[in-house]
Amino acid sequence: MTQATTALRICPLCEATCGLTLTIDDGRVVGARGDRDDVFSKGFICPKGASFAELDNDPDRLVGPLVRRDGVLTEASWDEAFTVVAERLGTVVRDYGGTSVGVYLGNPNAHTVAGGLYAPLMIRALGTRQLYTASTLDQMPKHVALGYMFGSPVAFTVPDVDRTDHLVIIGANPLVSNGSVATAANFPGKLRALRKRGGRLTVIDPARTRTAEVADRHIAPRPGTDAALLFAVVHVLFQEDLVTVDLGGLADYVNGVDQVRALADNFSPEAVANHCGVAAEDIRTLAREIAAASSAAVYGRIGISTVEFGTLGSWLVDVINVVTGNLDRPGGAMFPLSPVAPAPRPPGPGRGFVTGRWHSRVSGYAEALSELPVTALAEEIDTPGEGQIKAMITIAGNPVLSAPDGDRLNRALDGVGFMLSIDPYLNETTRHADVILPPPPPSQSAHFDFMFNGMAVRNNARYSPPAVPLDGRPNESEMLSRLTLILYGVSYDGDPTLVDEQVIAKTLTKETEDVMSPVAGRPVEELTAMLIAGPGYERRLDMMLRLGAYGDAFGAKPDGLTLERLKSAPHGVDLGPLQPRLPEVLRTPTGRIELAPEPLIADTARLRDSLGRSTDGFVLIGRRHLRSNNSWLHNLPALAGGTNRCTLQIHPDDAAKLGLGDNAVIKGPGGDLVAPVELAPGMRRGVVSLPHGWGHDRGGTRQGVACGQPGVNVNQLNNGNQLDPLSGTAVLNGIPVDIAPAG
Repeated sequence: MTQATTALRICPLCEATCGLTLTIDDGRVVGARGDRDDVFSKGFICPKGASFAELDNDPDRLVGPLVRRDGVLTEASWDEAFTVVAERLGTVVRDYGGTSVGVYLGNPNAHTVAGGLYAPLMIRALGTRQLYTASTLDQMPKHVALGYMFGSPVAFTVPDVDRTDHLVIIGANPLVSNGSVATAANFPGKLRALRKRGGRLTVIDPARTRTAEVADRHIAPRPGTDAALLFAVVHVLFQEDLVTVDLGGLADYVNGVDQVRALADNFSPEAVANHCGVAAEDIRTLAREIAAASSAAVYGRIGISTVEFGTLGSWLVDVINVVTGNLDRPGGAMFPLSPVAPAPRPPGPGRGFVTGRWHSRVSGYAEALSELPVTALAEEIDTPGEGQIKAMITIAGNPVLSAPDGDRLNRALDGVGFMLSIDPYLNETTRHADVILPPPPPSQSAHFDFMFNGMAVRNNARYSPPAVPLDGRPNESEMLSRLTLILYGVSYDGDPTLVDEQVIAKTLTKETEDVMSPVAGRPVEELTAMLIAGPGYERRLDMMLRLGAYGDAFGAKPDGLTLERLKSAPHGVDLGPLQPRLPEVLRTPTGRIELAPEPLIADTARLRDSLGRSTDGFVLIGRRHLRSNNSWLHNLPALAGGTNRCTLQIHPDDAAKLGLGDNAVIKGPGGDLVAPVELAPGMRRGVVSLPHGWGHDRGGTRQGVACGQPGVNVNQLNNGNQLDPLSGTAVLNGIPVDIAPAG
């Protein structure tokens, strides 16, 4: 009988990045609890983290490669699988070029070391512009707004929730989502602390969510009208002289205040009230309360992002933070500093940010952040002609369920010449693959949050080595390295560490030639020899930490961060509260905040024209659930019960008026479906809600629990024709629908 042991692991299942203590018996994870000594989460855990053992041991997880033989996916050896990839993907690249290969990256890539370090190398090796990710189904408007305002699309502004006196949440439900684009473990505890210190919480959401229920004020606008509502707040701030004179000390760093003032004249509370479904006086009160707070932070999330004015709404969130003097100050909206962010350079002009450097072949959609809109993927595959996608690579993604009009994408993937999926499951998307390479379970993988440290509400650094030894398969980093070797014309069985050593050599050469770098002028060989001895991903992480804002600069700052120091602090290193970072964070050509970027100013005319639209009829919104995360946690029994159900939530009075029974037919621009009815008194009249990520009723998958309660795919109601034009993000909220009794 073996003795159970414990190991620490950062949870990879949502953006809260909580620390876990895993119980391991006979090489298997058998339990998970919160790590009370974790410097960031301090023992907090949610149902997803508690289900870590179930996820790790899910019997439906693939343990070896699948290769399509005679039309059927069958088990194969790793050598055979890589050989098929080298031959068939190599043939496509040879005949049509790497630009003919489409790549889709799903949400879980943001939660893995491989997704952070190796997926970009593979895409660069292909040279393709056919890149699609979950970003254009989620947060791309935030990236675009940040890029235009600050010159960097990853200069995230997050609410300083631990110190603010008034938190305004719009289009988010952090008590259920655990926070998003604002990495904050134990959001419920942070909101309790806000109230305890006498602070105020305002929630703006068409549904009375769990977060809205604990708020001091809940405003329920009509979905999709957030940008107009926020512009009305800006109008009141200027009209009533509530704009901070020196913008909280930022006046010397801000361009465009007068332009925003002039534009806001068109969006008085009275002008938008009927459109938004919010009384003008309620809008004025909101503006006054934000301005009167000693510190305030406005935080917007997916509810204002996945709508037709997503970029304008994301921009206006930070416009309000700027003009009330709450940007880049404690208690306001601040810029986190990731431990792998480059060491700060002196402030000055940057290159700025643009979109539309290229366009999609069929519909001419503009590129944003090197990505094309996911809604363009199906037509780029199934429309013949020069530049047509001939092969697909998907990594940890399920766009058949995640993207609008999954039926068309489902048909298109059936006809693609070759498809490779790196994924642990045979799901609605990967069932089309010719080769599936399954990564090992999370316990066998190292973890570092490359992305989410840049959104954290408190600066920190934490690293988790694998908790359980690999079971004989390559880890995901090695898989992607071998694919990169194939694309560079090297045999897949070459040394995968060559990929890492090339990146290290190139990075250190560039740094030593940069006079502003902390290692300027030093020999590359000397620096390379100082890196930790270990897997390639650890050597690269060590390099990034040493060169980073808190790094040891390869020995020049002995107290700085290295990977060895992180390993010796298994509960993490606390790097302190958020600190003011302007002007160093600015990368605009002027070196200033551009409060009135021309593309956003031009789009306000479209917003103004929308105020006259009819507000009759039902509109559809999505919703979060604490026991779910998009489409990828529906196969765990521990998360499948309770209220985690795919139901149509509707106000009881609306249901009675329509004569709804147990089930309703929902018809949208892309089709119709039938879903169980759930009466929800907290839902705004005229608004209905279906959760995202369901629809596990297609054949040919291997997810027993999910298929047993499949739900319906809400995205099939959406034809994908409506996008936020500035970011290419699909409009997933505020979709007009017809509701009728089933049968």
